Amino acid sequence: MKIPIKMVFLDKIKKNWFLIGIIVVISLAKLAPVIGVKGGILRPEITVKYLAVSFIFFNSGLSLRTEDLKSALLQVKLHIFVQSFTLIFVPCFVWLLVQLLSLTSINEHLLNGLQVVGCMPPPVSSAVILTKAVGGNEAAAIFNSAFGSFLGIFVTPLLLLLFLGSSSTVPYSSVFMTLTMTVVVPLIIGQISRRYIKEWLERTKPPFGQVGQGVLLLIIYTTFCDTFSNPALEMDRYSLAAIAVIVFSLQVFLISLAFFLSKHPRLGFEPGDTVTIMYCATHKSLTLGIPMLKIIYAGYDYLSLISIPLLVYHPTQILLGGFLVNSIKHWMTTAIKSRNTKPELVSVKTQEKEKTLGSDTLS
Repeated sequence: MKIPIKMVFLDKIKKNWFLIGIIVVISLAKLAPVIGVKGGILRPEITVKYLAVSFIFFNSGLSLRTEDLKSALLQVKLHIFVQSFTLIFVPCFVWLLVQLLSLTSINEHLLNGLQVVGCMPPPVSSAVILTKAVGGNEAAAIFNSAFGSFLGIFVTPLLLLLFLGSSSTVPYSSVFMTLTMTVVVPLIIGQISRRYIKEWLERTKPPFGQVGQGVLLLIIYTTFCDTFSNPALEMDRYSLAAIAVIVFSLQVFLISLAFFLSKHPRLGFEPGDTVTIMYCATHKSLTLGIPMLKIIYAGYDYLSLISIPLLVYHPTQILLGGFLVNSIKHWMTTAIKSRNTKPELVSVKTQEKEKTLGSDTLS
């Protein structure tokens, strides 16, 4: 039975509603920036800076299943590789890349935004979903996404201030006080609250992801309202096109590098671990990133411009990751079969089987 085109179209919209939402809210910000501008009807300096950001991290704390992380807790080598790659290597590599690109005519604020991408922690959802789709080490993906996001609360602001500095209107002490009250405290309250309503959450399965993304659209909208309300800010199409190409190329390079490094025999990672590393070490969080930028660079005229590379990176990592699922799954299946048919592995398995049979006979 042929599925009607209308149903297919609606299904596509349903699956990609957040990406469509980003385009819609940026368009609305262009049409009516006065609504979401600082001091406007929505009063984003209160409703967004404190309430919306706090809600996003409370929502993250409430939805985070800490009990799912226990099985992956002891894979220390894997965790060190992922966190070092995403929070040390990537920011430093992107810094070198930005230094080279600064010699070109690409807009400097977009280049700063590229550095912002490098400093972001891994997302809680997309890396886990793609790892599961391939059949990789899902437990390790859950742990590294959650642990990386938690680390990012403390490490990412330090990296941003190290590579880019603070906006002139926000002192360092104020930045970390605001981060503590709007990020750390809501996250902890969310985790504590989860303990008391865990059964209800398991039974009803609230749409945490959709709710968080809805609030994130509000933050993106008010961010671009500030940009479009400032007539002095202009963006050339060359810079935008160049950043889009650079972001895509950067992702291809990072995924390829993570793949080949994690396959090295001395590291001893299983094929399923390699899949986890590919996604968790290279994906960057928009959900955590935009609110952090809103806090650290509050009052900064070019906030929305430095947000653009992250807005490009987010859908690109999902599309590229999804495109690679079948290829990676085929590689992983082949790699597992190859390992299982190696003479030394077969010999070990045979010896173990003989020992088991011998012990059964004696008993």
